[in-house]
Amino acid sequence: MSESVTSVPTVTYAGASLVLEASIAQATSIGVPVNVAVADPGGNLVAFARMDGAALLSGSIAQDKAYTVAAFLGIPTHQWFGMIEGEPALREGIVHRDRLVVFGGGVPLRVDGALVGAVGVSGGSAEQDREIAEAGAAALSA
Repeated sequence: MSESVTSVPTVTYAGASLVLEASIAQATSIGVPVNVAVADPGGNLVAFARMDGAALLSGSIAQDKAYTVAAFLGIPTHQWFGMIEGEPALREGIVHRDRLVVFGGGVPLRVDGALVGAVGVSGGSAEQDREIAEAGAAALSA
């Protein structure tokens, strides 16, 4: 391959389906209906599910959580607030960027250490969303 081109590993639809299924299983086990979005490393949607009873607006939030993780090379959304809280100008400015989410529920998808995508979950508390997303991510790396 040329020095002008790179090869980027990416989650497949089959992999994204594993993430969806594991996330939904975890959400069901804790009784929280959610939306789950799986994105590739470029933040593009690969797969999406909205559980019965999940809020409609949470669908776009789940997609934005996955996008945020992918757009910032794997930084989970729950880490954002801690990174910006001590910098007022950054804290006040960056949150106005389209699609940036600074609360829990978006986690990276890694296989053999490589970022292959991201999962975003929305519909519960930030902690529940994170727990559900992490369960989904674990299914891909298992």
